Amino acid sequence: MSLARLVVTAICVEGRSTSEVAREYRVSRRWVQKLAARYEAEGEAAFEPRSRRPHSSPHQISQELEDQIVCLRKSLAGQGLDAGAATIAFHLAARHGRSPAVSTIWRVLTRRGFVTPQPRKRPRASYTRLQADQPNQRWQLDITHWPLADGSPAEILNIIDDHSRLLTASAARLTFKAADVVTVFRAAAAAHGLPASMLSDIQDV
Repeated sequence: MSLARLVVTAICVEGRSTSEVAREYRVSRRWVQKLAARYEAEGEAAFEPRSRRPHSSPHQISQELEDQIVCLRKSLAGQGLDAGAATIAFHLAARHGRSPAVSTIWRVLTRRGFVTPQPRKRPRASYTRLQADQPNQRWQLDITHWPLADGSPAEILNIIDDHSRLLTASAARLTFKAADVVTVFRAAAAAHGLPASMLSDIQDV
């Protein structure tokens, strides 16, 4: 027999006091009173499992107000004006004297398809640079495009040691070709020794 049935039996059948039953079964007097009253009103249904979900949501807005939020969103956006949740809240407050929270309006717009959730920002840990453990373990090679004073384009080739950040080579050309890159690399290797590996995203040289 369940605890609820034991309590109800003790109260409603045996006629024992609330305090005595609460003390014997080590439950609160309030729960005993509530259970007994529920049994008197509902009978056997009092022993059915109860949902913990609240019967109402005080923060839920009406369908009419939700439609007004959507209408304002469309109207403001159609006029080329700011149509964010804060602006909509301002117009609702001017119209009705009060407005739902900005977060509530944002949730309505999201649910109705007017807001596309942005991807989460990268965690700070992802910005930590992983560097080589030893000099000449890895070199990084990159070409930067740079406009000259007359507006014509130029390219700057830099080769950096990934461990020490030493600039092992730097050269500028109007356009780098594969042979030019090899020449600069050989000069750097002659001065600093060959690297164990290279890292580059250059594809068009």
